[in-house]
Amino acid sequence: MELKWEYDPIIKVKIENGYTLISANRDGLLSLAEQLSELAKQEKGTHIHYDEYNSLEDGSDELIIEKTGEE
Repeated sequence: MELKWEYDPIIKVKIENGYTLISANRDGLLSLAEQLSELAKQEKGTHIHYDEYNSLEDGSDELIIEKTGEE
């Protein structure tokens, strides 16, 4: 699966006090929307792994989004 990115995405993920906060600029939100739409077309078990080394801002917590077998 090819992940498409907008021109200048900024995305940060923080896990605090039992909740997950995803903060993003316009390009970050559009990138996530496109990637989640593509993930929905994939097979069960396919996932996208985001972390500060490949797509998130420094200091972000890791985020993994996986497609289940449920429709």
